[in-house]
Amino acid sequence: MTLVMGTIFILSHQSGDSLSLPSFPGADKLAHMIAYGVLAATVLWSCGSRALEKPARYSLLTVFCCLLYGMSDEYHQSFVALRSVSGYDLLADVAGATCFSLTWLNSSALRQRMVRYQTRLLSLLLPGS
Repeated sequence: MTLVMGTIFILSHQSGDSLSLPSFPGADKLAHMIAYGVLAATVLWSCGSRALEKPARYSLLTVFCCLLYGMSDEYHQSFVALRSVSGYDLLADVAGATCFSLTWLNSSALRQRMVRYQTRLLSLLLPGS
């Protein structure tokens, strides 16, 4: 989760003229949606098996966390050359987080798979625990 947040922060810290996005309409909003969809995935993944007990609550909390990070990211951009605060960017952030959270909420297989992978990873990193 921290790695994704750091990546978003670094990308947001680039001046407006140094970013190279595809030239189709809405490419920047799509990039926001993808980045915050990935952030939502990592937030839910970090919750582990606790999120399985109350998936709707954790989905809502995830979208709220992504909203708060998106707000702080837009504020951060207000200090970066050739960047500005955009409500549409924030809306795209929330849309990406919501899309992933709804997918996660409606797919018990995805929820189980994420927890299974997390358990395996932790057992590899922390043997004997």
